[in-house]
Amino acid sequence: MEVKKLSFPPDINKEVFPPLAMALGYFDGVHRGHQQVILKAKHQAKMAGLYSAVMTFDPHPSVVLSKTEKHVRYITPLNEKIKLIEKLGIDYLFIVEFSAEFANLLPQEFVDQYIIGLNVKHVIAGFDFTYGRMGKGTMETLPFHSREQFTFTVVPKYCEGNEKVSSTRIRNLLKEGKVDELPSLLGRFYTTRGKVVHGDKRGRTIGFPTANINIENDYIIPPTGVYAVRMMVNNEWYTGVCNIGYKPTFNKEAFMQSVEVHLFDFDQDIYGKEVLVEWHLYLRQEQKFSGIEELVTQIEKDKQKALQYFAEVRQTS
Repeated sequence: MEVKKLSFPPDINKEVFPPLAMALGYFDGVHRGHQQVILKAKHQAKMAGLYSAVMTFDPHPSVVLSKTEKHVRYITPLNEKIKLIEKLGIDYLFIVEFSAEFANLLPQEFVDQYIIGLNVKHVIAGFDFTYGRMGKGTMETLPFHSREQFTFTVVPKYCEGNEKVSSTRIRNLLKEGKVDELPSLLGRFYTTRGKVVHGDKRGRTIGFPTANINIENDYIIPPTGVYAVRMMVNNEWYTGVCNIGYKPTFNKEAFMQSVEVHLFDFDQDIYGKEVLVEWHLYLRQEQKFSGIEELVTQIEKDKQKALQYFAEVRQTS
């Protein structure tokens, strides 16, 4: 997949792109609804002898348009989004820098410069996609703005459980810790990428060594609590439990949230390694214990609950 970054105005005179079938959207999460749009572009490209393409935007429009929002956390930060779109077998990915100047484009200007100008012959987008200043361009106005230079397909609303699959729905479930409900919407378990850093190393003294994960800043992190997780280390998956929180049993005045994963049957030095945490099931809320003995007993219970969960998953898969 060829990745092209475009800003405003798009400097595309130097390049001539082959005829494209292009999916348009922000695609945070690349969830099952988004996949309908992207795979439709791939199908249309194959049917019409075109190259498949996706156009997305960065950063999130709210960072530019909102007076208060200066940092947005994502279901899939840009690097993760690129990997997921590439897995879907797309030929070209256009990443448009969402700036104040770009946001101010008239709908016709957007179509002329970013669709017709890229040699797009067929556009695919969801029924609620908007473009141009204040979102005045819609899928109903697209035929007028197309100048008869391209055709288009509108992808209808995609539902799961009688409700639209949307990035907002996924974000809300994440904020509630309902990670087990995400696979039916994402088509996979929610994952976060990060690096293993040095912690206080207290876990190993009580028989439960943990990997302290510094999750990349752009991800939405589930709320505090204990979770059943899998973690990919050196391209191998391991099961375990993760505690997100402030370790109240040891820290009376902890201000920094930590993400600590205890992996089962694992004994490797992985400091400095990049890892992928896959979130499976919320087990319990974080709590303060009267002492180490009570904490160790609870961690053992958490471990058994997680082991039982993964055993059941293996049986059903």
